[in-house]
Amino acid sequence: MTETEIKAFFLSLSLRTKVLLILLLTCIVLFVVTYLFSSRFDNTVKLGSAPYMDWKDVKHCSANSRLGDQGIIYGEESSSGIKFNVRTPENYDATIAHPLLMVFAPAKANRSKTEVLTELTFPATQSGFIIAYADHPPLSATTSLELAEIPRMISKKWCVDENRVFYLGHSDGGSVAMALGFMSDANATPAAIVSSAAGINFRELYEHQCPSPLSVMVIHSANDRLCPGFGIESSGWWAGCNGCDPIPEKLTDGCISYPNCAQNVRTYYCEGNQPHSQWPQTVNKNILEFLTVIKKR
Repeated sequence: MTETEIKAFFLSLSLRTKVLLILLLTCIVLFVVTYLFSSRFDNTVKLGSAPYMDWKDVKHCSANSRLGDQGIIYGEESSSGIKFNVRTPENYDATIAHPLLMVFAPAKANRSKTEVLTELTFPATQSGFIIAYADHPPLSATTSLELAEIPRMISKKWCVDENRVFYLGHSDGGSVAMALGFMSDANATPAAIVSSAAGINFRELYEHQCPSPLSVMVIHSANDRLCPGFGIESSGWWAGCNGCDPIPEKLTDGCISYPNCAQNVRTYYCEGNQPHSQWPQTVNKNILEFLTVIKKR
């Protein structure tokens, strides 16, 4: 058909038919755009292979007891409606218990944006972690506890070592990770937390009772204008709660460590120079090395 014939055909249609045709074309376009975007994002998510041969004293799950899929999983949802994505190692073995790294999103971000922001998926899965990214829900008195439900859900569907569940977050997500370290009941307390650019300072922490000794890595920027100095303050509070020596030691990676903590937990502080909103990707290796050797006590 020529262009003139197409125009004549369209003009001959009834108004109702024209509206339905436009809606149909709009739906087709939206479907194609969504598919192309999802495919493009899938192609950017790279999974590593767990180094099972190097693991010792591994825990196991019974065959067919954990039915979660292998690879890149989207659209999981908690009972309170918080959506999250799960990534397993490329060679995921559902009978081997894996460490779980639970990542909480900053404000105004979601699970997908947080995955892109942190770039943790490949190095984490290559180290044998299952890693999950949760949306940032509206803040309320119960938000932290609602987010703490997600790791328990994952442990029922994927083979997770429940003594090696770790919380990590940036900005508001970092505050959630830290809050779950001192507010949770025993079932929700992680083996360790990694908190970046959290908006919790010493004055706010001082109002809370110290939890049992817990390994903590606090990451903060010297150029954080939104929460200036909060990192060194909060790491000092955790060092006190963990019974560490008050004078920290400088590590070869640029971080500092408070030595001689109770129950051999670790208390680290790493300082960068990026703006508040940026994730310090240079410490991803430090984070995974920090977590790899930790188990819940």
